[in-house]
Amino acid sequence: MSWGTELWDQFDNLEKHTQWGIDVLEKYIKFVKERTEIELSYAKQLRNLSKKYQPKKNSKEEEEYRYTSTRAFLATLNEMNDYAGQHEVISENMTSLITGELTRYVQELKQERKSHFHDGRKAQQHIETCWKQLEASKRRFERDCKEADRAQQYFEKMDADINVTKADVEKARQQAQLRHQMAEDSKAEYSSTLQKFNSEQHEHYYTHIPNIFQKIQEMEERRIVRIGESMKTFAEVDRQVIPIIGKCLDEITKAAESVDHKNDSQMVIEAFKSGFEPPGDIDFEDFTQPMKRTVSESSLSNSRGDGKSEPKFGSKSKGKLWPFIKKNKLSLKLGAGPEDFSNLPPEQRRKKLQQKVDELNRDIQKEMDSRDALTKMKDVYVKNPQMGDAASVDHRLAELGQNIEKLRLEVQKFEGWLAEVEGRLPARPEQPRRQSGVYEAQNASGVNSCAQDRESPDGSYTEEQSQETEMKVPATDFDDEFDDEEPLPTIGTCKALYTFEGQNEGTISVAEGEMLYVIEEDKGDGWTRIRRNEDEEGYVPTSYVEVYLDKNAKGAMTYI
Repeated sequence: MSWGTELWDQFDNLEKHTQWGIDVLEKYIKFVKERTEIELSYAKQLRNLSKKYQPKKNSKEEEEYRYTSTRAFLATLNEMNDYAGQHEVISENMTSLITGELTRYVQELKQERKSHFHDGRKAQQHIETCWKQLEASKRRFERDCKEADRAQQYFEKMDADINVTKADVEKARQQAQLRHQMAEDSKAEYSSTLQKFNSEQHEHYYTHIPNIFQKIQEMEERRIVRIGESMKTFAEVDRQVIPIIGKCLDEITKAAESVDHKNDSQMVIEAFKSGFEPPGDIDFEDFTQPMKRTVSESSLSNSRGDGKSEPKFGSKSKGKLWPFIKKNKLSLKLGAGPEDFSNLPPEQRRKKLQQKVDELNRDIQKEMDSRDALTKMKDVYVKNPQMGDAASVDHRLAELGQNIEKLRLEVQKFEGWLAEVEGRLPARPEQPRRQSGVYEAQNASGVNSCAQDRESPDGSYTEEQSQETEMKVPATDFDDEFDDEEPLPTIGTCKALYTFEGQNEGTISVAEGEMLYVIEEDKGDGWTRIRRNEDEEGYVPTSYVEVYLDKNAKGAMTYI
Protein backbone atom coordinates (compact mmCIF):
# COMPACT_ATOMS: atom_id res chain seq x y z
CA MET A 1 0.00 0.00 0.00
CA SER A 2 1.79 3.06 -1.32
CA TRP A 3 0.57 6.52 -2.12
CA GLY A 4 3.05 6.64 -5.01
CA THR A 5 1.34 3.80 -6.90
CA GLU A 6 -2.23 4.11 -5.64
CA LEU A 7 -2.51 7.90 -5.66
CA TRP A 8 -0.16 8.82 -8.53
CA ASP A 9 -2.72 11.25 -9.97
CA GLN A 10 -3.93 12.80 -6.65
CA PHE A 11 -1.22 15.38 -6.11
CA ASP A 12 -3.66 18.20 -5.27
CA ASN A 13 -5.73 16.05 -2.88
CA LEU A 14 -2.60 14.90 -1.08
CA GLU A 15 -1.54 18.49 -0.69
CA LYS A 16 -4.90 19.37 0.89
CA HIS A 17 -4.87 16.27 3.13
CA THR A 18 -1.42 16.94 4.54
CA GLN A 19 -2.38 20.55 5.24
CA TRP A 20 -5.46 19.28 7.08
CA GLY A 21 -3.21 16.99 9.15
CA ILE A 22 -1.08 19.93 10.23
CA ASP A 23 -4.23 21.86 11.12
CA VAL A 24 -5.38 18.96 13.31
CA LEU A 25 -2.01 18.91 15.07
CA GLU A 26 -2.17 22.65 15.71
CA LYS A 27 -5.72 22.27 17.01
CA TYR A 28 -4.54 19.60 19.47
CA ILE A 29 -1.71 21.88 20.60
CA LYS A 30 -4.26 24.63 21.25
CA PHE A 31 -6.42 22.17 23.19
CA VAL A 32 -3.53 21.12 25.44
CA LYS A 33 -2.52 24.76 25.93
CA GLU A 34 -6.01 25.67 27.11
CA ARG A 35 -6.00 22.63 29.41
CA THR A 36 -2.77 23.87 31.02
CA GLU A 37 -4.33 27.31 31.53
CA ILE A 38 -7.34 25.69 33.19
CA GLU A 39 -5.06 23.67 35.47
CA LEU A 40 -3.15 26.80 36.47
CA SER A 41 -6.35 28.73 37.08
CA TYR A 42 -7.78 25.85 39.13
CA ALA A 43 -4.59 25.59 41.17
CA LYS A 44 -4.61 29.34 41.79
CA GLN A 45 -8.23 29.25 42.93
CA LEU A 46 -7.50 26.31 45.25
CA ARG A 47 -4.54 28.14 46.77
CA ASN A 48 -6.60 31.30 47.25
CA LEU A 49 -9.38 29.25 48.83
CA SER A 50 -6.92 27.59 51.21
CA LYS A 51 -5.33 30.94 52.07
CA LYS A 52 -8.73 32.56 52.61
CA TYR A 53 -9.68 30.12 55.36
CA GLN A 54 -6.26 29.91 57.02
CA PRO A 55 -6.33 31.34 60.55
CA LYS A 56 -4.84 34.80 60.91
CA LYS A 57 -1.66 34.90 62.96
CA ASN A 58 -1.84 36.29 66.47
CA SER A 59 -5.62 36.41 66.37
CA LYS A 60 -8.42 34.88 68.39
CA GLU A 61 -9.24 32.72 65.39
CA GLU A 62 -5.82 31.06 65.66
CA GLU A 63 -6.61 30.05 69.25
CA GLU A 64 -9.71 28.20 68.06
CA TYR A 65 -7.54 25.76 66.11
CA ARG A 66 -6.56 23.89 69.25
CA TYR A 67 -9.62 21.65 68.91
CA THR A 68 -9.29 18.40 66.97
CA SER A 69 -12.07 19.33 64.56
CA THR A 70 -10.51 22.69 63.68
CA ARG A 71 -7.04 21.12 63.46
CA ALA A 72 -8.48 18.60 61.01
CA PHE A 73 -9.90 21.48 59.00
CA LEU A 74 -6.49 23.19 59.05
CA ALA A 75 -4.87 19.97 57.83
CA THR A 76 -7.46 19.84 55.05
CA LEU A 77 -6.53 23.39 54.02
CA ASN A 78 -2.83 22.48 53.95
CA GLU A 79 -3.49 19.35 51.91
CA MET A 80 -5.63 21.35 49.49
CA ASN A 81 -2.62 23.61 49.01
CA ASP A 82 -0.50 20.56 48.11
CA TYR A 83 -3.36 19.31 45.94
CA ALA A 84 -3.23 22.60 44.03
CA GLY A 85 0.51 22.13 43.58
CA GLN A 86 -0.09 18.88 41.73
CA HIS A 87 -2.34 20.64 39.26
CA GLU A 88 0.47 23.11 38.68
CA VAL A 89 2.77 20.14 38.01
CA ILE A 90 0.25 18.84 35.45
CA SER A 91 0.27 22.22 33.72
CA GLU A 92 4.08 22.43 33.69
CA ASN A 93 4.56 18.89 32.37
CA MET A 94 1.95 19.29 29.64
CA THR A 95 3.53 22.55 28.58
CA SER A 96 7.04 21.11 28.35
CA LEU A 97 6.31 17.57 27.13
CA ILE A 98 3.39 18.22 24.78
CA THR A 99 2.83 21.86 23.87
CA GLY A 100 6.50 22.78 23.50
CA GLU A 101 7.53 19.58 21.70
CA LEU A 102 4.58 19.58 19.29
CA THR A 103 5.06 23.26 18.48
CA ARG A 104 8.66 22.59 17.37
CA TYR A 105 7.56 19.46 15.51
CA VAL A 106 4.87 21.39 13.60
CA GLN A 107 7.47 23.85 12.37
CA GLU A 108 9.69 21.00 11.18
CA LEU A 109 6.71 19.27 9.61
CA LYS A 110 5.75 22.36 7.65
CA GLN A 111 9.27 22.69 6.28
CA GLU A 112 9.41 19.03 5.28
CA ARG A 113 6.00 19.18 3.63
CA LYS A 114 6.99 22.30 1.73
CA SER A 115 10.15 20.59 0.45
CA HIS A 116 8.33 17.45 -0.71
CA PHE A 117 5.61 19.28 -2.56
CA HIS A 118 8.21 21.59 -4.10
CA ASP A 119 9.94 18.51 -5.54
CA GLY A 120 6.57 17.22 -6.74
CA ARG A 121 5.76 20.47 -8.49
CA LYS A 122 9.23 20.54 -10.05
CA ALA A 123 8.76 17.03 -11.45
CA GLN A 124 5.29 18.00 -12.67
CA GLN A 125 6.69 21.04 -14.45
CA HIS A 126 9.43 18.94 -16.08
CA ILE A 127 6.99 16.41 -17.53
CA GLU A 128 4.79 19.23 -18.74
CA THR A 129 7.78 20.80 -20.50
CA CYS A 130 8.56 17.48 -22.18
CA TRP A 131 4.96 17.22 -23.27
CA LYS A 132 5.08 20.67 -24.81
CA GLN A 133 8.25 19.78 -26.68
CA LEU A 134 6.59 16.64 -28.01
CA GLU A 135 3.56 18.61 -29.15
CA ALA A 136 5.74 21.19 -30.92
CA SER A 137 7.70 18.46 -32.72
CA LYS A 138 4.49 16.76 -33.71
CA ARG A 139 2.96 19.93 -35.15
CA ARG A 140 6.14 20.71 -37.04
CA PHE A 141 6.20 17.20 -38.54
CA GLU A 142 2.54 17.56 -39.53
CA ARG A 143 3.16 20.94 -41.10
CA ASP A 144 6.19 19.72 -43.07
CA CYS A 145 4.24 16.72 -44.37
CA LYS A 146 1.47 18.95 -45.65
CA GLU A 147 4.00 21.29 -47.27
CA ALA A 148 5.67 18.32 -48.98
CA ASP A 149 2.31 17.10 -50.32
CA ARG A 150 1.50 20.52 -51.75
CA ALA A 151 4.97 20.83 -53.31
CA GLN A 152 4.56 17.37 -54.91
CA GLN A 153 1.15 18.24 -56.31
CA TYR A 154 2.48 21.53 -57.73
CA PHE A 155 5.41 19.73 -59.40
CA GLU A 156 3.10 17.17 -60.98
CA LYS A 157 0.84 19.96 -62.25
CA MET A 158 3.76 21.88 -63.74
CA ASP A 159 5.16 18.72 -65.33
CA ALA A 160 1.85 17.96 -67.05
CA ASP A 161 1.42 21.45 -68.41
CA ILE A 162 2.97 21.74 -71.95
CA ASN A 163 3.05 25.47 -71.77
CA VAL A 164 5.38 25.54 -68.81
CA THR A 165 9.07 25.87 -69.54
CA LYS A 166 11.48 23.13 -68.59
CA ALA A 167 13.20 25.48 -66.14
CA ASP A 168 9.95 26.05 -64.22
CA VAL A 169 9.33 22.31 -64.10
CA GLU A 170 12.81 21.69 -62.75
CA LYS A 171 12.36 24.36 -60.14
CA ALA A 172 9.10 22.79 -59.00
CA ARG A 173 10.73 19.39 -58.84
CA GLN A 174 13.56 20.66 -56.68
CA GLN A 175 11.07 22.40 -54.38
CA ALA A 176 9.10 19.18 -53.96
CA GLN A 177 12.24 17.25 -53.13
CA LEU A 178 13.25 19.89 -50.56
CA ARG A 179 9.84 19.69 -48.89
CA HIS A 180 10.02 15.91 -48.77
CA GLN A 181 13.42 16.12 -47.13
CA MET A 182 12.16 18.56 -44.54
CA ALA A 183 9.24 16.26 -43.81
CA GLU A 184 11.61 13.36 -43.33
CA ASP A 185 13.74 15.42 -40.96
CA SER A 186 10.67 16.48 -38.97
CA LYS A 187 9.56 12.87 -38.82
CA ALA A 188 12.90 11.81 -37.40
CA GLU A 189 12.83 14.64 -34.86
CA TYR A 190 9.28 13.85 -33.83
CA SER A 191 10.14 10.18 -33.40
CA SER A 192 13.14 11.04 -31.24
CA THR A 193 11.14 13.51 -29.14
CA LEU A 194 8.36 10.98 -28.68
CA GLN A 195 10.75 8.34 -27.44
CA LYS A 196 12.33 10.81 -25.08
CA PHE A 197 8.92 11.92 -23.71
CA ASN A 198 7.79 8.35 -23.16
CA SER A 199 10.96 7.67 -21.26
CA GLU A 200 10.54 10.83 -19.14
CA GLN A 201 6.89 10.07 -18.53
CA HIS A 202 7.66 6.53 -17.40
CA GLU A 203 10.37 7.87 -15.12
CA HIS A 204 7.98 10.50 -13.77
CA TYR A 205 5.06 8.23 -12.93
CA TYR A 206 6.99 5.16 -11.85
CA THR A 207 10.03 6.65 -10.16
CA HIS A 208 9.96 10.35 -9.27
CA ILE A 209 6.32 10.74 -8.21
CA PRO A 210 6.23 7.43 -6.22
CA ASN A 211 9.39 8.46 -4.35
CA ILE A 212 8.00 11.90 -3.54
CA PHE A 213 4.59 10.55 -2.55
CA GLN A 214 6.26 7.87 -0.46
CA LYS A 215 8.13 10.54 1.49
CA ILE A 216 4.89 12.48 1.94
CA GLN A 217 3.20 9.31 3.17
CA GLU A 218 5.98 8.63 5.67
CA MET A 219 5.79 12.25 6.83
CA GLU A 220 2.03 11.97 7.37
CA GLU A 221 2.38 8.66 9.20
CA ARG A 222 5.01 10.17 11.50
CA ARG A 223 2.57 13.00 12.23
CA ILE A 224 -0.16 10.50 13.13
CA VAL A 225 2.21 8.53 15.37
CA ARG A 226 3.40 11.72 17.04
CA ILE A 227 -0.09 12.94 17.87
CA GLY A 228 -0.91 9.49 19.25
CA GLU A 229 2.18 9.57 21.48
CA SER A 230 1.21 13.05 22.65
CA MET A 231 -2.24 11.82 23.63
CA LYS A 232 -0.60 9.01 25.58
CA THR A 233 1.68 11.54 27.30
CA PHE A 234 -1.40 13.61 28.05
CA ALA A 235 -2.80 10.71 30.07
CA GLU A 236 0.55 9.81 31.66
CA VAL A 237 1.04 13.34 32.99
CA ASP A 238 -2.25 13.01 34.87
CA ARG A 239 -1.47 9.47 35.99
CA GLN A 240 1.90 10.49 37.46
CA VAL A 241 0.31 12.84 40.00
CA ILE A 242 -2.50 10.49 40.99
CA PRO A 243 -0.43 8.82 43.77
CA ILE A 244 0.44 12.21 45.27
CA ILE A 245 -3.14 13.44 44.97
CA GLY A 246 -4.25 10.17 46.56
CA LYS A 247 -1.79 10.78 49.39
CA CYS A 248 -3.28 14.27 49.91
CA LEU A 249 -6.74 12.76 50.09
CA ASP A 250 -5.47 10.07 52.47
CA GLU A 251 -4.08 12.77 54.74
CA ILE A 252 -7.42 14.58 54.67
CA THR A 253 -9.13 11.32 55.61
CA LYS A 254 -6.56 10.73 58.35
CA ALA A 255 -7.16 14.24 59.70
CA ALA A 256 -10.92 13.64 59.65
CA GLU A 257 -10.47 10.37 61.57
CA SER A 258 -8.38 12.19 64.18
CA VAL A 259 -11.38 14.29 65.23
CA ASP A 260 -12.10 13.37 68.84
CA HIS A 261 -15.35 14.71 70.21
CA LYS A 262 -14.48 13.68 73.77
CA ASN A 263 -11.17 15.49 73.61
CA ASP A 264 -12.82 18.63 72.23
CA SER A 265 -15.42 18.51 75.00
CA GLN A 266 -12.65 18.24 77.58
CA MET A 267 -10.85 21.19 76.01
CA VAL A 268 -14.02 23.26 76.30
CA ILE A 269 -14.03 22.44 80.02
CA GLU A 270 -10.38 23.45 80.34
CA ALA A 271 -10.98 26.65 78.40
CA PHE A 272 -14.01 27.90 80.30
CA LYS A 273 -13.92 26.16 83.69
CA SER A 274 -14.05 28.84 86.40
CA GLY A 275 -13.13 26.69 89.37
CA PHE A 276 -15.98 28.11 91.42
CA GLU A 277 -18.25 25.92 93.50
CA PRO A 278 -21.99 25.85 92.76
CA PRO A 279 -24.03 28.09 95.09
CA GLY A 280 -25.56 26.54 98.16
CA ASP A 281 -29.16 26.46 99.29
CA ILE A 282 -30.99 29.68 99.99
CA ASP A 283 -32.10 30.29 103.55
CA PHE A 284 -35.80 30.58 104.23
CA GLU A 285 -36.78 34.12 105.06
CA ASP A 286 -39.85 34.44 107.21
CA PHE A 287 -41.76 37.66 106.76
CA THR A 288 -44.66 38.38 109.06
CA GLN A 289 -45.65 41.81 107.75
CA PRO A 290 -48.70 42.05 105.46
CA MET A 291 -48.11 41.32 101.82
CA LYS A 292 -50.02 42.68 98.88
CA ARG A 293 -49.58 39.49 96.95
CA THR A 294 -47.37 36.47 96.67
CA VAL A 295 -45.23 36.37 93.58
CA SER A 296 -45.01 33.02 91.87
CA GLU A 297 -41.62 31.42 91.39
CA SER A 298 -41.75 32.16 87.70
CA SER A 299 -42.50 35.91 88.04
CA LEU A 300 -40.48 38.96 88.99
CA SER A 301 -41.29 41.18 92.00
CA ASN A 302 -40.08 44.72 91.93
CA SER A 303 -42.38 46.64 94.30
CA ARG A 304 -40.99 49.52 96.28
CA GLY A 305 -42.18 51.59 99.23
CA ASP A 306 -40.74 53.97 101.79
CA GLY A 307 -37.39 53.82 100.05
CA LYS A 308 -37.00 50.12 100.89
CA SER A 309 -37.43 47.12 98.67
CA GLU A 310 -40.42 44.90 99.26
CA PRO A 311 -39.66 41.29 100.21
CA LYS A 312 -39.34 38.87 97.30
CA PHE A 313 -40.95 35.47 97.69
CA GLY A 314 -39.88 32.32 95.92
CA SER A 315 -36.93 30.02 95.74
CA LYS A 316 -34.73 32.37 93.72
CA SER A 317 -33.02 35.49 95.00
CA LYS A 318 -32.70 38.95 93.58
CA GLY A 319 -29.04 38.33 92.91
CA LYS A 320 -30.21 36.46 89.85
CA LEU A 321 -32.20 39.28 88.28
CA TRP A 322 -30.22 39.25 85.08
CA PRO A 323 -31.97 42.02 83.14
CA PHE A 324 -30.90 44.54 85.82
CA ILE A 325 -27.34 43.40 86.40
CA LYS A 326 -25.20 45.20 83.87
CA LYS A 327 -22.46 46.76 85.94
CA ASN A 328 -20.65 43.46 86.44
CA LYS A 329 -20.82 42.69 82.74
CA LEU A 330 -19.04 45.93 81.96
CA SER A 331 -16.43 45.39 84.64
CA LEU A 332 -15.20 42.27 82.83
CA LYS A 333 -14.82 44.12 79.54
CA LEU A 334 -13.04 47.28 80.66
CA GLY A 335 -9.26 47.26 80.48
CA ALA A 336 -6.80 44.39 80.32
CA GLY A 337 -7.22 43.42 83.98
CA PRO A 338 -4.74 43.29 86.88
CA GLU A 339 -1.30 41.75 86.54
CA ASP A 340 -2.16 38.77 88.74
CA PHE A 341 -5.31 38.00 86.66
CA SER A 342 -7.39 38.28 89.81
CA ASN A 343 -10.32 39.40 87.68
CA LEU A 344 -10.57 35.85 86.26
CA PRO A 345 -12.20 32.79 87.79
CA PRO A 346 -9.79 30.56 89.73
CA GLU A 347 -9.31 27.90 87.05
CA GLN A 348 -8.85 30.44 84.27
CA ARG A 349 -6.55 32.44 86.49
CA ARG A 350 -4.45 29.36 87.18
CA LYS A 351 -4.10 28.67 83.45
CA LYS A 352 -3.09 32.26 82.71
CA LEU A 353 -0.57 32.28 85.52
CA GLN A 354 0.90 28.97 84.35
CA GLN A 355 1.21 30.32 80.83
CA LYS A 356 2.94 33.42 82.13
CA VAL A 357 5.39 31.34 84.19
CA ASP A 358 6.19 29.15 81.18
CA GLU A 359 6.70 32.22 79.01
CA LEU A 360 9.05 33.79 81.53
CA ASN A 361 11.02 30.54 81.87
CA ARG A 362 11.48 30.45 78.11
CA ASP A 363 12.73 34.04 78.17
CA ILE A 364 15.16 33.13 80.95
CA GLN A 365 16.46 30.20 78.92
CA LYS A 366 17.02 32.44 75.90
CA GLU A 367 18.94 34.96 78.00
CA MET A 368 21.01 32.19 79.58
CA ASP A 369 21.86 30.76 76.16
CA SER A 370 22.96 34.21 75.02
CA ARG A 371 25.04 34.61 78.19
CA ASP A 372 26.70 31.21 77.66
CA ALA A 373 27.53 32.10 74.07
CA LEU A 374 29.06 35.44 75.10
CA THR A 375 31.00 33.70 77.88
CA LYS A 376 32.53 31.29 75.37
CA MET A 377 33.33 34.19 73.06
CA LYS A 378 35.05 36.00 75.94
CA ASP A 379 37.13 32.89 76.72
CA VAL A 380 38.21 32.75 73.08
CA TYR A 381 39.19 36.45 73.15
CA VAL A 382 41.15 35.88 76.38
CA LYS A 383 43.09 33.00 74.83
CA ASN A 384 43.48 34.73 71.47
CA PRO A 385 43.57 38.53 71.97
CA GLN A 386 44.14 39.08 68.26
CA MET A 387 40.56 37.87 67.60
CA GLY A 388 38.94 40.55 69.76
CA ASP A 389 38.84 42.49 73.00
CA ALA A 390 37.52 40.39 75.91
CA ALA A 391 36.44 43.51 77.79
CA SER A 392 34.08 44.49 74.98
CA VAL A 393 31.58 41.79 75.96
CA ASP A 394 31.56 42.53 79.70
CA HIS A 395 28.89 45.21 79.39
CA ARG A 396 26.61 42.89 77.46
CA LEU A 397 27.19 40.08 79.98
CA ALA A 398 26.22 42.42 82.78
CA GLU A 399 23.03 43.39 80.96
CA LEU A 400 22.14 39.73 80.42
CA GLY A 401 22.74 39.00 84.12
CA GLN A 402 20.43 41.84 85.13
CA ASN A 403 17.76 40.69 82.69
CA ILE A 404 17.94 37.13 84.00
CA GLU A 405 17.63 38.37 87.60
CA LYS A 406 14.60 40.50 86.71
CA LEU A 407 12.95 37.59 84.92
CA ARG A 408 13.60 35.28 87.87
CA LEU A 409 11.97 37.77 90.21
CA GLU A 410 8.99 37.91 87.87
CA VAL A 411 8.83 34.11 87.84
CA GLN A 412 8.89 34.01 91.64
CA LYS A 413 6.09 36.57 91.79
CA PHE A 414 3.85 34.68 89.36
CA GLU A 415 4.73 31.32 90.94
CA GLY A 416 3.60 32.75 94.28
CA TRP A 417 0.25 33.72 92.82
CA LEU A 418 0.05 30.34 91.10
CA ALA A 419 0.73 28.51 94.35
CA GLU A 420 -1.94 30.60 96.04
CA VAL A 421 -4.52 29.62 93.40
CA GLU A 422 -3.48 25.96 93.27
CA GLY A 423 -3.59 25.82 97.05
CA ARG A 424 -7.22 26.93 97.06
CA LEU A 425 -8.59 24.94 94.14
CA PRO A 426 -8.36 21.38 95.55
CA ALA A 427 -10.19 22.21 98.77
CA ARG A 428 -13.97 22.30 98.38
CA PRO A 429 -15.12 25.09 100.70
CA GLU A 430 -18.37 25.19 102.62
CA GLN A 431 -21.41 25.76 100.44
CA PRO A 432 -22.05 29.50 100.22
CA ARG A 433 -25.19 30.92 101.68
CA ARG A 434 -27.18 33.53 99.90
CA GLN A 435 -29.59 36.06 101.38
CA SER A 436 -31.34 39.11 99.92
CA GLY A 437 -29.81 38.42 96.54
CA VAL A 438 -26.11 38.59 97.52
CA TYR A 439 -23.42 36.09 98.54
CA GLU A 440 -21.77 35.99 101.94
CA ALA A 441 -18.03 35.47 102.23
CA GLN A 442 -16.81 31.88 101.92
CA ASN A 443 -13.91 31.99 104.35
CA ALA A 444 -12.14 34.31 106.73
CA SER A 445 -9.24 35.03 104.39
CA GLY A 446 -11.14 37.87 102.78
CA VAL A 447 -11.64 36.13 99.44
CA ASN A 448 -15.05 36.93 98.00
CA SER A 449 -17.68 34.34 97.42
CA CYS A 450 -17.46 32.49 94.14
CA ALA A 451 -19.13 34.16 91.23
CA GLN A 452 -21.17 31.72 89.25
CA ASP A 453 -22.06 31.69 85.57
CA ARG A 454 -25.78 31.97 85.14
CA GLU A 455 -28.09 32.08 82.23
CA SER A 456 -29.95 35.29 81.50
CA PRO A 457 -33.40 35.40 79.91
CA ASP A 458 -31.85 36.21 76.53
CA GLY A 459 -29.78 33.02 76.65
CA SER A 460 -26.44 34.82 77.23
CA TYR A 461 -24.01 34.21 80.07
CA THR A 462 -22.09 36.53 82.32
CA GLU A 463 -19.93 36.36 85.41
CA GLU A 464 -20.75 38.17 88.65
CA GLN A 465 -17.53 39.01 90.39
CA SER A 466 -16.22 41.42 92.97
CA GLN A 467 -14.15 44.41 91.92
CA GLU A 468 -11.16 43.32 93.99
CA THR A 469 -10.21 39.75 94.90
CA GLU A 470 -9.10 40.57 98.41
CA MET A 471 -12.11 42.75 99.33
CA LYS A 472 -15.59 41.90 100.52
CA VAL A 473 -18.63 43.29 98.77
CA PRO A 474 -21.08 44.79 101.30
CA ALA A 475 -24.43 43.07 101.35
CA THR A 476 -26.16 46.33 100.54
CA ASP A 477 -24.46 46.97 97.18
CA PHE A 478 -27.09 45.30 95.06
CA ASP A 479 -29.96 46.54 97.21
CA ASP A 480 -28.74 50.10 96.90
CA GLU A 481 -28.29 49.70 93.19
CA PHE A 482 -31.76 48.39 92.43
CA ASP A 483 -34.07 49.29 95.32
CA ASP A 484 -33.26 52.97 95.50
CA GLU A 485 -33.98 53.62 91.85
CA GLU A 486 -37.35 55.03 90.83
CA PRO A 487 -39.82 52.80 88.92
CA LEU A 488 -39.46 53.03 85.16
CA PRO A 489 -42.21 55.04 83.45
CA THR A 490 -44.71 53.38 81.14
CA ILE A 491 -43.88 53.92 77.45
CA GLY A 492 -46.77 51.97 75.91
CA THR A 493 -48.99 48.95 76.15
CA CYS A 494 -48.88 45.44 74.75
CA LYS A 495 -51.15 42.47 74.15
CA ALA A 496 -49.98 38.90 74.80
CA LEU A 497 -50.29 36.87 71.59
CA TYR A 498 -49.39 33.60 73.29
CA THR A 499 -49.20 32.20 76.79
CA PHE A 500 -45.69 32.42 78.28
CA GLU A 501 -44.56 30.64 81.44
CA GLY A 502 -41.70 32.59 82.96
CA GLN A 503 -39.36 29.91 84.25
CA ASN A 504 -36.19 32.02 84.61
CA GLU A 505 -35.68 34.66 87.24
CA GLY A 506 -36.39 38.10 85.86
CA THR A 507 -39.16 36.89 83.54
CA ILE A 508 -42.89 37.14 84.07
CA SER A 509 -45.71 34.78 83.12
CA VAL A 510 -48.43 36.10 80.83
CA ALA A 511 -51.68 34.64 79.48
CA GLU A 512 -52.82 34.85 75.87
CA GLY A 513 -54.89 38.00 75.25
CA GLU A 514 -53.72 39.73 78.44
CA MET A 515 -53.08 43.50 78.22
CA LEU A 516 -49.97 44.81 80.01
CA TYR A 517 -47.83 47.95 80.23
CA VAL A 518 -44.49 48.33 78.41
CA ILE A 519 -41.74 49.95 80.48
CA GLU A 520 -38.67 49.03 78.37
CA GLU A 521 -38.69 48.11 74.68
CA ASP A 522 -36.60 45.41 73.01
CA LYS A 523 -32.91 46.38 73.02
CA GLY A 524 -32.05 43.88 70.30
CA ASP A 525 -31.79 40.82 72.57
CA GLY A 526 -35.34 39.58 71.84
CA TRP A 527 -36.86 40.53 75.26
CA THR A 528 -39.33 43.27 76.20
CA ARG A 529 -39.77 44.48 79.79
CA ILE A 530 -43.41 44.80 80.85
CA ARG A 531 -45.42 45.55 84.01
CA ARG A 532 -48.69 43.99 85.08
CA ASN A 533 -49.21 46.22 88.10
CA GLU A 534 -47.21 48.15 90.64
CA ASP A 535 -45.86 44.99 92.22
CA GLU A 536 -45.26 42.72 89.26
CA GLU A 537 -42.99 43.31 86.26
CA GLY A 538 -40.48 41.35 84.25
CA TYR A 539 -39.29 40.28 80.79
CA VAL A 540 -41.18 38.38 78.08
CA PRO A 541 -40.06 37.36 74.57
CA THR A 542 -40.79 40.16 72.12
CA SER A 543 -42.27 37.69 69.63
CA TYR A 544 -44.94 36.73 72.22
CA VAL A 545 -46.48 40.20 72.46
CA GLU A 546 -47.83 42.90 70.21
CA VAL A 547 -46.40 46.22 71.40
CA TYR A 548 -48.04 49.65 71.04
CA LEU A 549 -45.61 52.42 72.00
CA ASP A 550 -46.87 55.89 72.88
CA LYS A 551 -46.23 58.46 70.16
CA ASN A 552 -44.66 60.83 72.62
CA ALA A 553 -42.18 58.12 73.67
CA LYS A 554 -40.12 56.74 70.77
CA GLY A 555 -42.72 56.63 68.07
CA ALA A 556 -45.46 54.11 67.60
CA MET A 557 -43.97 50.71 66.72
CA THR A 558 -45.50 47.26 66.52
CA TYR A 559 -43.55 44.02 66.97
CA ILE A 560 -45.19 40.85 65.72
